[in-house]
Amino acid sequence: MYELKTLLPQFDINVPKCMYEMKNISLSANAVESVSGAAAARNNFNVSGDDAQNVALRQEKVMQQLNDLKQQLAGIRSTLGLCSKGPQHTTTSFTTKNNGGLKEEPLHDVVINGHPNFIPYALLAMKNAWKDLFTLDVKTFTHSTMNDIGKEAKAFEAELKAVSVNPKLPKINITLIWKNCEHTEMISSPTMYVPIYGEVNIIRYLGRVGPEEYRYENSPLCNEIDAVLDICYQLLRCTTPKSKANMLRILNNRLQKRQYFGGDQMSIADIGVHSSLRRMPSINDKDLTPALLEWRKRAEKYTLI
Repeated sequence: MYELKTLLPQFDINVPKCMYEMKNISLSANAVESVSGAAAARNNFNVSGDDAQNVALRQEKVMQQLNDLKQQLAGIRSTLGLCSKGPQHTTTSFTTKNNGGLKEEPLHDVVINGHPNFIPYALLAMKNAWKDLFTLDVKTFTHSTMNDIGKEAKAFEAELKAVSVNPKLPKINITLIWKNCEHTEMISSPTMYVPIYGEVNIIRYLGRVGPEEYRYENSPLCNEIDAVLDICYQLLRCTTPKSKANMLRILNNRLQKRQYFGGDQMSIADIGVHSSLRRMPSINDKDLTPALLEWRKRAEKYTLI
């Protein structure tokens, strides 16, 4: 057969002079060529035997030092009256029966940037509607881009502070920053800037992480609730009386003869519609149908806005 070329040719290794040289516990290549296989094995054992013994002695010394340190820490713990079991690492995650056994992790604090001209009344509505189920701890700040937030925003802040916070209920911390921004946006990730735009989408997010009574993914009216929230998004962007009347007519058809948009109970869709109507003072009771007027009275008992 023909001879193959050596893939790894032998070459001299230039060792840098800036570091000290360590002992070579393995047998050198020259010694391997000068002795037979059995003699090389014996020579290798004799050369590395002393070094291995030194390593074992150093290891025993280190282990003894660790044991002494452990005894010292145990003595300090006993003098301080601490538990000898050590710290118990606990997690706040838990599993629920209705989510397929998935773990629910603690929610990160969220930040919402909003303009005083577009007050997110949904935060106040949810805080009132969820006061016995879930806590929204909202704190407000003013960005340097705003000189004055106006009377309505200040009244909104006062109403938020008036709602008590129950420390025994599940809670999510929300920081509302009044800022000169075009859209209401929410940042939910502490490590990356991935905003959620629009008050309606913020309502969707909080509805999914809020109390179980307002989570609508498993509801038979899931698609209906999403459709109503989409109508709220369009309603907030209506600029003419004709387009507003068209959206109100669609909402009236969606409500039909139900008590609420989510059926017989208050849902996240009702909060979205009620907040959208609150944000549009140009829409008064004369513009609403009798069914929407009756619905609005029922919703006000929960949202208090």
